[in-house]
Amino acid sequence: MTRVFITGTAGFIGYHLASLLLDEGIEVHGFDGMTDYYDVSLKQRRHQMLRQKLGFAATEAMLEDAEALDAAADAFRPDVIVHLAAQAGVRYSLEAPRAYIDANVVGTFNVMEVARRHEVRHLLMASTSSVYGAETEMPYRETQKADMQMTIYAATKKACEAMGHSYAHLWNLPTTMFRFFTVYGPWGRPDMALYKFVDAILEDRPIDVYNHGEMFRDFTYVDDLVRGIRLLIDAAPVRPERPEDIAEGDSLSPVAPYRVVNIGNSQTVRLLDFVNAIEEALGKKAQRNLMEMQKGDVPATWADASLLQSLTGYRPETDVREGIARFVAWFREYYGK
Repeated sequence: MTRVFITGTAGFIGYHLASLLLDEGIEVHGFDGMTDYYDVSLKQRRHQMLRQKLGFAATEAMLEDAEALDAAADAFRPDVIVHLAAQAGVRYSLEAPRAYIDANVVGTFNVMEVARRHEVRHLLMASTSSVYGAETEMPYRETQKADMQMTIYAATKKACEAMGHSYAHLWNLPTTMFRFFTVYGPWGRPDMALYKFVDAILEDRPIDVYNHGEMFRDFTYVDDLVRGIRLLIDAAPVRPERPEDIAEGDSLSPVAPYRVVNIGNSQTVRLLDFVNAIEEALGKKAQRNLMEMQKGDVPATWADASLLQSLTGYRPETDVREGIARFVAWFREYYGK
């Protein structure tokens, strides 16, 4: 049986991935710092639900605590590591940049050291569409240049990609980096737009709509995302014998068992249309506070997910209206609103 060590299991994506793997009968050990960046009770509830499933255990400690991380991994002896834990949030990185260096750079280094020592079959680590930064050529492809990050959050994630490549090359460590595109769904993070919009509309508070709603995002439903991760676990990259063996469009490194993969819905949704879909699901109109573009934001994201499909045969496809309706149903039930 595959033993998967997942960082960030009390988080939004980590919870859903762990749940999916546990339902398959795969043993999972979670590792989470339970930081108070957002409501800790939401994280505690996610872990509580995972603990009700057979095959789950967790360690609650910070990624920067290398001793605690080593001890947890040594006791579990993982076959695969999926590193999802991070200090998230583009806007918060403007206020507390050091938290991103500590968690995302130092913490990721600690995880890579664990993977190296245990010689895991596959190390998979989360990156973000934000690494594409100021790039304007869309849809974003994994093979295009991405060197103009616009926030420290994006810069730390790009640093993690670079570190991952070096470890893959030096230690022949099969490594996949996946770039997420605006993930949403039940049990989502309270700092994300969907969560904030739904809460505000139900409470008759205005919502802040940046760039007057003329922003575009590739929204990815969380179930689609974790299905993509699950399939990529079984698609560990192999160092190519010759650079010319790499297929066109494949981001596989010519010198390492290393690959970057977009996981997105492959379509863009205008922010105003996103708000309209929320209003439709709630049966209630929003009070819209139209604002200028916020510092560090990009006007659009759009994933080319053809590499994911070629590797796994899978492509995310949940329609944003359907996904929003599912989130609203969860939100109303969870908060009794």
